[in-house]
Amino acid sequence: MKIAIATEGNVVSAHFGHCPQYTIYDVDEKQNKINSKLVIENPGHQPGFLPGYLAELGVNCIIAGGMGPRAQELFAQNNIETITGVSGRVDDVIQEYLKGNIADGCNLCDHGEGDHGGHCSH
Repeated sequence: MKIAIATEGNVVSAHFGHCPQYTIYDVDEKQNKINSKLVIENPGHQPGFLPGYLAELGVNCIIAGGMGPRAQELFAQNNIETITGVSGRVDDVIQEYLKGNIADGCNLCDHGEGDHGGHCSH
């Protein structure tokens, strides 16, 4: 299983599409351990691009502070679970995820109806 975390420095980014990087963990689900960790640069925020891009990389789950509803729909169409409302250090978040302590929460970057400017209201 591959889990991507929207990353800004060493913490979870408030918005998956505008984060500088993604930290991708390859996880052995049976042993509940991390096999590898890879940090990749965000290839750019283009409407509809990132869900397909991350799916091509084999990502099964994305964790972020927030994302718009259209992005969540596109991830669902690519069979990628989305977990929003997450904050904290990336390495701590993946450990909590492996323990089953991370669940979908309050979207930290909620795009309102008609908000196409990419601005987040917190």
